[in-house]
Amino acid sequence: MAEISTKNIETIGYVVHGPKQDFKLENIVLDEMQDDELLIDMKYSGICHTDIVFQKGEIQICPYPAVFGHEGAGTIRAIGPKVKNTSLAVGDFVLLSINYCETCRFCRTGHPANCTEGTRLHLHGTRPDGSTAARLKDSGESVRCHFFGQSSFAKTTFVQETCVVKHPYPGGEAGMFAPMGCGYQTGAGTVMNVLKPEPESSIVVFGLGTVGLTALMAAKYMKVKQIIAVDIQASKLPLAQELGATDLVNVREVPDVVAEIKRLTNNIGADYAIDCTGVPAVIEQALNCTGMFGKTATVGVAPTGAKVNIDPLQWLLYSKTYVGVREGDSVPSEYVPKLVEMQRAGDFPVDKIVKMYDYKDFGQALHDLEEGKVVKPVIQWS
Repeated sequence: MAEISTKNIETIGYVVHGPKQDFKLENIVLDEMQDDELLIDMKYSGICHTDIVFQKGEIQICPYPAVFGHEGAGTIRAIGPKVKNTSLAVGDFVLLSINYCETCRFCRTGHPANCTEGTRLHLHGTRPDGSTAARLKDSGESVRCHFFGQSSFAKTTFVQETCVVKHPYPGGEAGMFAPMGCGYQTGAGTVMNVLKPEPESSIVVFGLGTVGLTALMAAKYMKVKQIIAVDIQASKLPLAQELGATDLVNVREVPDVVAEIKRLTNNIGADYAIDCTGVPAVIEQALNCTGMFGKTATVGVAPTGAKVNIDPLQWLLYSKTYVGVREGDSVPSEYVPKLVEMQRAGDFPVDKIVKMYDYKDFGQALHDLEEGKVVKPVIQWS
């Protein structure tokens, strides 16, 4: 077998050159793989709201030009000699998730999403050493291409070892699992790993995108008695009901969402709430709709500097809790395979929320997402 080259690799990727500029398909070159990286041929890439936030410049941490994307799936083309996971082999189909340092106390205690180096490793678009592997083929301009350690909007990319989770059942429908490493584990993990609702409890899910619907699936899996789905788009409510919601709240038809939720919960308030929108006004609704010992989690990315108002006396008297959750507080190598098993058992029907697009139809996928015509678009690299 011929040796696989791991330097000066020509590929293509969707490059963003500045805030609010389009994702532009361009020829890029990867210089040389580092010893602790893997070379991945991307097969599928989920489009996440966070990618759009960075493309629009609503959060400007990663300098441009940059290749975003952090819900990747593909095959291993080469493995660096310092990669520690000996279970990985060239040709394996893998699902990609977050990168993390492995050495801080949060990584060592099972909370890699809260890695003390997380902001730098996820959002700066560089390797741990601060370098970037990519440049534009035509101009030679440097391109950030390590977003969340993977930059999955490139057809071929160098990936950090901590991002890589071997898919236990690769096959023809593997593309629907591409969002496992972010959207799916964020929604499901927030419910299963953090909120942990009891069967007799009630939970409210605000925002029925990928994260909200996978949170809803997890609540049904945990046999939560009352699952209330809330959204501003009426078209999303039937799917929420199909996936397990017991009550539906159309924001446009209800003058007071908090009052409606309290009515649905016999005027005592919900036990748990999860905000998947990042909209401050919605976060306040999530906070205020819970009752005694109510616990609210926020996972939506709010604009920089956003504020929410709470009544401290109410929180004191009702013993409430408010937590922020990243990536479902999951250990991807353990939790992603669990979600795959749940899907195979019929308990995590993500096939109902995914739509596949050819990579050349990236713009159409974005349009359909913004119009609410698709929950989770996944682009397929040919």
